[in-house]
Amino acid sequence: MKVIICGAGQVGWQIARHLAGERNEVTVVDNNPELVRRATDSLDVQGIAGFASYPDVLDQAGARDADMIIAATHSDEVNMVTCQVAHSVFEVPRKIARLRSKSYLTAIYSDLYRRDHMPIDVVISPEMEVAEAALQRLNAPAAFDTETFLEGDASLMGLTIDEDCPIINTPLKQLTDLFSTLRAIVVGIRREGTLFAPEAGDQIFAGDACYVMSHREDVRRTLEIFGKTQRKQERVVIIGGGNVGLMVARELESRADRIRVKVIERSRKHAERAAEALERTIVLNGDGLDVTLLAEANIERADAVLCVTDDDKTNMLAAVRAKSEGCRMAIVLINDPTLEPLMEPLGIDAYINPRSVTVSSILRHFRHGRVKSVYSIGDAEAEVIEAEVLSTSPMAGQKLRDIDFPEGVIVGAVRKGDKVKRPTGTMVIDAGDQVVLFALAKDVPEVERLLQVSIDFF
Repeated sequence: MKVIICGAGQVGWQIARHLAGERNEVTVVDNNPELVRRATDSLDVQGIAGFASYPDVLDQAGARDADMIIAATHSDEVNMVTCQVAHSVFEVPRKIARLRSKSYLTAIYSDLYRRDHMPIDVVISPEMEVAEAALQRLNAPAAFDTETFLEGDASLMGLTIDEDCPIINTPLKQLTDLFSTLRAIVVGIRREGTLFAPEAGDQIFAGDACYVMSHREDVRRTLEIFGKTQRKQERVVIIGGGNVGLMVARELESRADRIRVKVIERSRKHAERAAEALERTIVLNGDGLDVTLLAEANIERADAVLCVTDDDKTNMLAAVRAKSEGCRMAIVLINDPTLEPLMEPLGIDAYINPRSVTVSSILRHFRHGRVKSVYSIGDAEAEVIEAEVLSTSPMAGQKLRDIDFPEGVIVGAVRKGDKVKRPTGTMVIDAGDQVVLFALAKDVPEVERLLQVSIDFF
Protein backbone atom coordinates (compact mmCIF):
# COMPACT_ATOMS: atom_id res chain seq x y z
CA MET A 1 0.00 0.00 0.00
CA LYS A 2 1.25 3.49 -0.87
CA VAL A 3 0.66 5.90 2.02
CA ILE A 4 1.44 9.61 2.50
CA ILE A 5 1.75 10.75 6.11
CA CYS A 6 1.50 14.51 6.60
CA GLY A 7 3.13 15.59 9.84
CA ALA A 8 6.35 14.04 11.16
CA GLY A 9 5.70 14.74 14.84
CA GLN A 10 5.27 12.04 17.46
CA VAL A 11 2.07 10.53 16.04
CA GLY A 12 3.15 10.77 12.40
CA TRP A 13 6.57 9.27 13.13
CA GLN A 14 5.04 6.37 15.07
CA ILE A 15 2.56 5.57 12.29
CA ALA A 16 5.33 5.81 9.68
CA ARG A 17 7.50 3.42 11.69
CA HIS A 18 4.66 0.94 12.04
CA LEU A 19 3.64 0.99 8.37
CA ALA A 20 7.19 1.03 6.99
CA GLY A 21 7.97 -2.00 9.16
CA GLU A 22 5.16 -3.84 7.35
CA ARG A 23 6.72 -3.03 3.97
CA ASN A 24 4.25 -0.37 2.90
CA GLU A 25 5.54 2.39 0.64
CA VAL A 26 5.51 5.40 2.96
CA THR A 27 6.26 9.07 2.26
CA VAL A 28 6.44 11.58 5.11
CA VAL A 29 5.67 15.28 4.54
CA ASP A 30 6.43 18.06 7.03
CA ASN A 31 7.35 21.75 6.75
CA ASN A 32 10.13 21.16 9.32
CA PRO A 33 13.17 19.74 7.43
CA GLU A 34 14.69 18.46 10.69
CA LEU A 35 11.66 16.25 11.41
CA VAL A 36 11.70 14.95 7.83
CA ARG A 37 15.41 14.17 8.14
CA ARG A 38 14.81 12.33 11.42
CA ALA A 39 12.17 10.16 9.74
CA THR A 40 14.23 9.36 6.65
CA ASP A 41 17.38 8.67 8.67
CA SER A 42 15.73 6.27 11.12
CA LEU A 43 12.96 4.70 9.01
CA ASP A 44 12.63 3.12 5.58
CA VAL A 45 10.52 6.01 4.23
CA GLN A 46 10.73 8.80 1.68
CA GLY A 47 10.62 12.40 2.93
CA ILE A 48 9.41 15.69 1.51
CA ALA A 49 9.95 19.06 3.23
CA GLY A 50 7.04 21.40 2.55
CA PHE A 51 3.48 22.36 3.51
CA ALA A 52 1.20 19.32 3.27
CA SER A 53 -1.79 21.32 2.02
CA TYR A 54 0.09 22.60 -1.07
CA PRO A 55 -0.92 20.66 -4.22
CA ASP A 56 2.62 20.74 -5.65
CA VAL A 57 4.03 19.28 -2.40
CA LEU A 58 1.46 16.45 -2.42
CA ASP A 59 2.20 15.85 -6.10
CA GLN A 60 5.90 15.56 -5.29
CA ALA A 61 5.02 13.11 -2.49
CA GLY A 62 3.27 10.83 -4.98
CA ALA A 63 -0.40 11.68 -4.34
CA ARG A 64 -1.40 10.80 -7.92
CA ASP A 65 -1.13 7.07 -7.20
CA ALA A 66 -1.40 7.02 -3.38
CA ASP A 67 -3.83 4.62 -1.72
CA MET A 68 -4.22 6.63 1.47
CA ILE A 69 -3.28 9.95 3.02
CA ILE A 70 -3.03 10.55 6.78
CA ALA A 71 -3.11 14.22 7.76
CA ALA A 72 -1.63 14.43 11.27
CA THR A 73 -0.02 17.88 11.40
CA HIS A 74 -0.47 20.12 14.45
CA SER A 75 -3.08 22.25 12.64
CA ASP A 76 -6.67 21.04 12.25
CA GLU A 77 -7.20 23.41 9.34
CA VAL A 78 -4.10 22.21 7.48
CA ASN A 79 -5.25 18.61 7.97
CA MET A 80 -8.72 19.41 6.59
CA VAL A 81 -7.41 21.31 3.57
CA THR A 82 -4.88 18.53 2.88
CA CYS A 83 -7.70 15.98 2.67
CA GLN A 84 -9.70 18.32 0.43
CA VAL A 85 -6.77 18.79 -1.97
CA ALA A 86 -6.00 15.05 -1.92
CA HIS A 87 -9.61 14.35 -2.91
CA SER A 88 -10.30 17.16 -5.40
CA VAL A 89 -6.97 17.22 -7.22
CA PHE A 90 -5.52 13.71 -6.84
CA GLU A 91 -8.59 11.52 -6.09
CA VAL A 92 -6.82 9.73 -3.22
CA PRO A 93 -9.24 6.91 -2.24
CA ARG A 94 -8.84 7.06 1.57
CA LYS A 95 -8.29 10.15 3.70
CA ILE A 96 -7.72 10.23 7.48
CA ALA A 97 -7.47 13.49 9.44
CA ARG A 98 -6.46 14.17 13.02
CA LEU A 99 -8.69 16.92 14.44
CA ARG A 100 -8.38 18.38 17.93
CA SER A 101 -10.80 21.29 18.16
CA LYS A 102 -14.01 20.28 19.90
CA SER A 103 -16.07 22.41 17.52
CA TYR A 104 -14.97 20.27 14.56
CA LEU A 105 -15.87 17.10 16.47
CA THR A 106 -19.40 17.98 17.57
CA ALA A 107 -21.82 15.37 16.24
CA ILE A 108 -24.36 17.89 14.93
CA TYR A 109 -21.72 19.15 12.45
CA SER A 110 -20.63 15.70 11.22
CA ASP A 111 -22.33 16.39 7.86
CA LEU A 112 -19.34 18.63 7.16
CA TYR A 113 -17.22 15.58 6.27
CA ARG A 114 -19.41 14.22 3.46
CA ARG A 115 -17.63 13.51 0.17
CA ASP A 116 -19.35 16.44 -1.54
CA HIS A 117 -18.38 18.81 1.31
CA MET A 118 -15.10 18.24 3.19
CA PRO A 119 -14.21 14.69 2.05
CA ILE A 120 -12.62 13.09 5.12
CA ASP A 121 -13.26 9.35 5.47
CA VAL A 122 -12.03 8.99 9.04
CA VAL A 123 -11.74 11.69 11.72
CA ILE A 124 -9.49 10.89 14.68
CA SER A 125 -9.29 12.97 17.86
CA PRO A 126 -6.26 12.10 20.05
CA GLU A 127 -7.69 13.98 23.02
CA MET A 128 -11.01 12.11 22.86
CA GLU A 129 -9.21 8.77 22.42
CA VAL A 130 -6.91 9.48 25.38
CA ALA A 131 -9.82 10.65 27.56
CA GLU A 132 -11.65 7.42 26.78
CA ALA A 133 -8.53 5.41 27.63
CA ALA A 134 -8.22 7.30 30.94
CA LEU A 135 -11.83 6.51 31.83
CA GLN A 136 -11.23 2.84 31.07
CA ARG A 137 -8.20 2.84 33.39
CA LEU A 138 -10.32 4.42 36.13
CA ASN A 139 -13.01 1.77 35.60
CA ALA A 140 -10.44 -1.03 36.01
CA PRO A 141 -8.14 0.20 38.79
CA ALA A 142 -6.52 -3.21 39.26
CA ALA A 143 -5.19 -3.23 35.66
CA PHE A 144 -2.29 -1.24 34.23
CA ASP A 145 -3.77 -1.52 30.73
CA THR A 146 -7.30 -2.18 29.51
CA GLU A 147 -9.37 -2.17 26.32
CA THR A 148 -12.79 -3.54 25.38
CA PHE A 149 -13.78 -5.63 22.36
CA LEU A 150 -16.89 -7.24 20.88
CA GLU A 151 -19.04 -4.20 21.71
CA GLY A 152 -17.93 -4.26 25.34
CA ASP A 153 -18.58 -7.97 25.95
CA ALA A 154 -14.86 -8.85 26.14
CA SER A 155 -12.17 -7.01 28.10
CA LEU A 156 -8.40 -7.07 27.69
CA MET A 157 -6.67 -6.42 31.02
CA GLY A 158 -2.99 -5.93 31.73
CA LEU A 159 -2.29 -7.35 35.20
CA THR A 160 0.99 -7.19 37.14
CA ILE A 161 1.58 -10.47 39.00
CA ASP A 162 2.43 -9.98 42.67
CA GLU A 163 4.13 -12.38 45.08
CA ASP A 164 0.79 -13.22 46.73
CA CYS A 165 -0.98 -14.11 43.46
CA PRO A 166 -2.88 -17.41 44.08
CA ILE A 167 -1.95 -18.95 40.70
CA ILE A 168 1.74 -18.11 40.71
CA ASN A 169 4.01 -20.86 39.26
CA THR A 170 0.93 -22.66 37.84
CA PRO A 171 1.06 -23.92 34.21
CA LEU A 172 -1.62 -22.24 32.10
CA LYS A 173 -3.12 -25.58 31.02
CA GLN A 174 -3.84 -26.34 34.69
CA LEU A 175 -5.79 -23.10 35.01
CA THR A 176 -8.21 -24.43 32.42
CA ASP A 177 -8.78 -27.54 34.54
CA LEU A 178 -9.03 -25.62 37.82
CA PHE A 179 -11.45 -23.00 36.48
CA SER A 180 -13.31 -24.84 33.74
CA THR A 181 -16.22 -22.38 33.60
CA LEU A 182 -14.04 -19.24 33.55
CA ARG A 183 -14.30 -17.40 30.23
CA ALA A 184 -10.79 -15.91 30.38
CA ILE A 185 -7.48 -16.68 28.72
CA VAL A 186 -3.91 -15.37 29.07
CA VAL A 187 -2.94 -14.10 25.62
CA GLY A 188 0.38 -12.37 26.34
CA ILE A 189 3.09 -12.20 29.01
CA ARG A 190 5.84 -9.61 29.40
CA ARG A 191 8.79 -11.03 31.34
CA GLU A 192 12.04 -9.14 31.94
CA GLY A 193 11.08 -6.65 29.24
CA THR A 194 10.18 -9.22 26.56
CA LEU A 195 6.59 -9.73 25.37
CA PHE A 196 5.59 -13.20 24.16
CA ALA A 197 2.51 -15.32 23.46
CA PRO A 198 2.49 -18.10 26.08
CA GLU A 199 2.07 -21.82 25.42
CA ALA A 200 -0.05 -24.22 27.48
CA GLY A 201 2.91 -25.38 29.56
CA ASP A 202 4.16 -21.90 30.45
CA GLN A 203 3.88 -20.73 34.05
CA ILE A 204 3.13 -17.33 35.54
CA PHE A 205 5.83 -15.86 37.79
CA ALA A 206 5.93 -12.93 40.19
CA GLY A 207 6.86 -9.77 38.35
CA ASP A 208 5.23 -10.86 35.09
CA ALA A 209 2.88 -8.48 33.31
CA CYS A 210 0.04 -10.62 31.93
CA TYR A 211 -2.48 -9.63 29.28
CA VAL A 212 -5.74 -11.46 29.97
CA MET A 213 -8.84 -11.56 27.75
CA SER A 214 -12.01 -12.02 29.79
CA HIS A 215 -15.74 -12.11 29.21
CA ARG A 216 -17.34 -8.97 30.65
CA GLU A 217 -19.34 -11.01 33.19
CA ASP A 218 -16.20 -12.83 34.38
CA VAL A 219 -13.96 -9.79 34.91
CA ARG A 220 -14.46 -9.65 38.69
CA ARG A 221 -13.80 -13.39 39.08
CA THR A 222 -10.74 -13.18 36.81
CA LEU A 223 -9.29 -10.37 38.93
CA GLU A 224 -9.84 -12.41 42.11
CA ILE A 225 -8.07 -15.43 40.61
CA PHE A 226 -5.10 -13.22 39.74
CA GLY A 227 -5.05 -11.80 43.26
CA LYS A 228 -6.57 -8.41 42.44
CA THR A 229 -9.43 -6.57 44.14
CA GLN A 230 -11.85 -4.27 42.34
CA ARG A 231 -12.33 -1.05 44.28
CA LYS A 232 -15.07 1.44 43.57
CA GLN A 233 -13.72 4.87 42.64
CA GLU A 234 -15.52 7.55 44.61
CA ARG A 235 -12.94 10.36 44.79
CA VAL A 236 -10.70 11.30 41.86
CA VAL A 237 -8.14 14.11 41.58
CA ILE A 238 -7.16 15.21 38.05
CA ILE A 239 -3.88 17.08 37.65
CA GLY A 240 -4.06 18.98 34.36
CA GLY A 241 -7.17 20.86 33.25
CA GLY A 242 -6.52 20.87 29.50
CA ASN A 243 -8.69 19.15 26.90
CA VAL A 244 -8.12 15.63 28.22
CA GLY A 245 -8.61 16.50 31.88
CA LEU A 246 -11.72 18.51 31.05
CA MET A 247 -13.26 15.67 29.00
CA VAL A 248 -12.63 13.13 31.77
CA ALA A 249 -14.04 15.43 34.48
CA ARG A 250 -17.14 16.18 32.40
CA GLU A 251 -17.79 12.46 31.82
CA LEU A 252 -17.32 11.61 35.51
CA GLU A 253 -19.73 14.42 36.41
CA SER A 254 -22.42 13.00 34.14
CA ARG A 255 -22.40 9.51 35.65
CA ALA A 256 -25.25 8.31 37.81
CA ASP A 257 -22.94 6.94 40.51
CA ARG A 258 -21.73 10.12 42.16
CA ILE A 259 -17.96 10.54 41.82
CA ARG A 260 -16.32 13.48 43.55
CA VAL A 261 -13.80 15.09 41.21
CA LYS A 262 -11.25 17.82 41.83
CA VAL A 263 -9.08 19.35 39.09
CA ILE A 264 -5.70 21.04 39.66
CA GLU A 265 -4.55 23.26 36.79
CA ARG A 266 -1.44 25.44 36.75
CA SER A 267 -2.60 27.93 34.09
CA ARG A 268 -5.09 30.43 35.46
CA LYS A 269 -6.69 30.83 32.03
CA HIS A 270 -7.24 27.07 31.63
CA ALA A 271 -8.41 26.77 35.24
CA GLU A 272 -11.05 29.46 34.68
CA ARG A 273 -12.18 27.76 31.47
CA ALA A 274 -12.50 24.42 33.30
CA ALA A 275 -14.42 26.01 36.18
CA GLU A 276 -16.92 27.53 33.74
CA ALA A 277 -17.39 24.26 31.84
CA LEU A 278 -17.86 22.02 34.90
CA GLU A 279 -20.81 22.11 37.29
CA ARG A 280 -20.03 19.98 40.35
CA THR A 281 -16.24 19.69 40.02
CA ILE A 282 -13.96 21.82 42.20
CA VAL A 283 -11.15 23.43 40.16
CA LEU A 284 -7.97 24.55 41.96
CA ASN A 285 -5.46 26.87 40.29
CA GLY A 286 -1.87 25.93 41.11
CA ASP A 287 1.00 23.47 40.76
CA GLY A 288 0.09 19.77 41.01
CA LEU A 289 3.45 19.17 42.74
CA ASP A 290 2.58 21.56 45.58
CA VAL A 291 2.00 19.50 48.76
CA THR A 292 -0.21 22.23 50.25
CA LEU A 293 -2.44 22.27 47.18
CA LEU A 294 -2.62 18.47 47.12
CA ALA A 295 -3.69 18.54 50.76
CA GLU A 296 -6.39 21.10 49.86
CA ALA A 297 -7.62 18.61 47.23
CA ASN A 298 -7.76 15.91 49.98
CA ILE A 299 -5.29 13.75 48.06
CA GLU A 300 -4.86 11.42 51.05
CA ARG A 301 -8.53 10.36 50.70
CA ALA A 302 -8.53 10.09 46.90
CA ASP A 303 -9.08 6.70 45.30
CA ALA A 304 -7.12 7.75 42.22
CA VAL A 305 -5.05 10.58 40.80
CA LEU A 306 -5.00 11.11 37.03
CA CYS A 307 -1.99 13.15 35.85
CA VAL A 308 -2.64 14.49 32.33
CA THR A 309 -0.54 17.64 31.91
CA ASP A 310 1.41 18.12 28.67
CA ASP A 311 4.73 17.26 30.36
CA ASP A 312 5.70 13.62 30.97
CA LYS A 313 8.08 14.30 33.85
CA THR A 314 5.58 16.53 35.62
CA ASN A 315 2.98 13.77 35.34
CA MET A 316 5.37 11.18 36.78
CA LEU A 317 6.53 13.38 39.66
CA ALA A 318 2.98 14.46 40.48
CA ALA A 319 1.89 10.81 40.57
CA VAL A 320 4.76 9.86 42.90
CA ARG A 321 4.02 12.80 45.21
CA ALA A 322 0.29 12.06 45.27
CA LYS A 323 0.92 8.43 46.25
CA SER A 324 3.43 9.48 48.90
CA GLU A 325 0.68 11.67 50.38
CA GLY A 326 -1.72 8.72 50.62
CA CYS A 327 -3.52 8.43 47.26
CA ARG A 328 -4.34 4.79 46.48
CA MET A 329 -3.78 4.74 42.73
CA ALA A 330 -1.90 6.84 40.16
CA ILE A 331 -2.48 6.97 36.39
CA VAL A 332 -0.20 9.08 34.19
CA LEU A 333 -0.21 10.34 30.63
CA ILE A 334 3.20 9.67 29.06
CA ASN A 335 4.33 10.40 25.49
CA ASP A 336 7.89 9.08 25.67
CA PRO A 337 7.85 5.23 25.53
CA THR A 338 11.43 5.07 26.90
CA LEU A 339 10.04 6.25 30.26
CA GLU A 340 7.61 3.32 30.55
CA PRO A 341 10.09 0.97 32.34
CA LEU A 342 10.22 3.54 35.17
CA MET A 343 6.51 3.18 35.96
CA GLU A 344 6.77 0.09 38.18
CA PRO A 345 9.86 1.19 40.20
CA LEU A 346 8.15 4.55 40.86
CA GLY A 347 4.98 2.84 42.06
CA ILE A 348 2.81 4.25 39.25
CA ASP A 349 -0.13 1.91 38.70
CA ALA A 350 -1.08 2.61 35.08
CA TYR A 351 -0.10 4.81 32.17
CA ILE A 352 -1.61 5.99 28.89
CA ASN A 353 0.51 6.52 25.78
CA PRO A 354 -1.33 8.94 23.42
CA ARG A 355 0.72 7.79 20.44
CA SER A 356 -0.21 4.17 21.06
CA VAL A 357 -3.88 5.09 21.43
CA THR A 358 -3.90 7.15 18.21
CA VAL A 359 -1.93 4.54 16.26
CA SER A 360 -4.46 1.89 17.37
CA SER A 361 -7.26 4.05 15.96
CA ILE A 362 -5.52 4.48 12.62
CA LEU A 363 -4.31 0.89 12.21
CA ARG A 364 -7.82 -0.57 12.05
CA HIS A 365 -8.19 1.18 8.68
CA PHE A 366 -5.12 -0.60 7.28
CA ARG A 367 -5.89 -4.17 8.18
CA HIS A 368 -7.24 -6.47 5.48
CA GLY A 369 -10.42 -8.46 5.95
CA ARG A 370 -13.35 -7.19 7.95
CA VAL A 371 -11.37 -5.73 10.85
CA LYS A 372 -13.50 -3.87 13.39
CA SER A 373 -10.92 -2.86 15.99
CA VAL A 374 -7.16 -2.84 16.53
CA TYR A 375 -5.33 -2.17 19.80
CA SER A 376 -1.58 -1.61 19.82
CA ILE A 377 0.28 -2.99 22.86
CA GLY A 378 3.46 -1.47 24.25
CA ASP A 379 5.80 0.22 21.81
CA ALA A 380 4.03 -1.36 18.80
CA GLU A 381 5.20 -4.79 20.00
CA ALA A 382 1.88 -6.53 19.45
CA GLU A 383 -1.68 -5.94 18.31
CA VAL A 384 -5.05 -7.21 19.47
CA ILE A 385 -7.28 -7.46 16.41
CA GLU A 386 -11.06 -7.90 16.37
CA ALA A 387 -12.45 -9.08 13.04
CA GLU A 388 -15.33 -10.90 11.41
CA VAL A 389 -14.53 -14.21 9.70
CA LEU A 390 -15.78 -14.18 6.10
CA SER A 391 -16.83 -17.27 4.18
CA THR A 392 -13.71 -17.17 1.98
CA SER A 393 -11.27 -16.78 4.89
CA PRO A 394 -8.83 -19.72 5.35
CA MET A 395 -10.15 -19.92 8.93
CA ALA A 396 -13.80 -20.53 8.03
CA GLY A 397 -15.07 -24.05 8.69
CA GLN A 398 -11.95 -25.18 10.56
CA LYS A 399 -11.37 -26.23 14.16
CA LEU A 400 -9.12 -23.81 16.03
CA ARG A 401 -6.46 -26.48 16.59
CA ASP A 402 -6.30 -27.13 12.81
CA ILE A 403 -5.73 -23.48 11.84
CA ASP A 404 -2.07 -22.79 11.09
CA PHE A 405 -1.55 -19.88 13.48
CA PRO A 406 2.02 -18.57 13.97
CA GLU A 407 3.55 -19.12 17.43
CA GLY A 408 3.00 -15.47 18.34
CA VAL A 409 -0.79 -15.58 17.81
CA ILE A 410 -3.46 -16.55 20.35
CA VAL A 411 -7.25 -16.39 19.95
CA GLY A 412 -8.61 -14.60 23.01
CA ALA A 413 -12.38 -14.63 22.44
CA VAL A 414 -14.97 -15.72 19.87
CA ARG A 415 -18.50 -14.40 19.39
CA LYS A 416 -20.97 -16.84 17.85
CA GLY A 417 -24.31 -15.18 17.24
CA ASP A 418 -25.01 -13.18 20.40
CA LYS A 419 -22.79 -15.28 22.71
CA VAL A 420 -19.12 -14.66 23.52
CA LYS A 421 -17.28 -17.92 24.16
CA ARG A 422 -13.90 -18.97 25.49
CA PRO A 423 -11.85 -20.48 22.63
CA THR A 424 -11.06 -24.21 22.74
CA GLY A 425 -9.10 -26.41 20.33
CA THR A 426 -12.24 -28.25 19.20
CA MET A 427 -14.23 -25.07 18.51
CA VAL A 428 -15.15 -24.70 14.82
CA ILE A 429 -14.81 -21.17 13.43
CA ASP A 430 -17.78 -20.44 11.18
CA ALA A 431 -18.33 -17.68 8.65
CA GLY A 432 -19.84 -14.70 10.45
CA ASP A 433 -18.08 -15.42 13.76
CA GLN A 434 -16.21 -12.54 15.34
CA VAL A 435 -12.75 -13.34 16.69
CA VAL A 436 -10.32 -11.39 18.88
CA LEU A 437 -6.68 -12.32 18.29
CA PHE A 438 -3.47 -11.35 20.07
CA ALA A 439 -0.57 -11.18 17.60
CA LEU A 440 3.06 -10.20 18.04
CA ALA A 441 4.06 -7.52 15.52
CA LYS A 442 6.04 -9.93 13.33
CA ASP A 443 2.99 -12.20 12.96
CA VAL A 444 0.41 -9.52 12.06
CA PRO A 445 0.86 -10.04 8.26
CA GLU A 446 0.01 -13.75 8.65
CA VAL A 447 -3.08 -12.86 10.70
CA GLU A 448 -4.12 -10.52 7.88
CA ARG A 449 -3.73 -13.40 5.43
CA LEU A 450 -5.97 -15.61 7.55
CA LEU A 451 -8.62 -12.88 7.70
CA GLN A 452 -8.28 -11.83 4.09
CA VAL A 453 -10.98 -12.24 1.49
CA SER A 454 -10.06 -14.39 -1.50
CA ILE A 455 -10.46 -12.96 -4.99
CA ASP A 456 -13.37 -15.36 -5.58
CA PHE A 457 -15.42 -13.39 -3.05
CA PHE A 458 -15.92 -10.51 -5.47
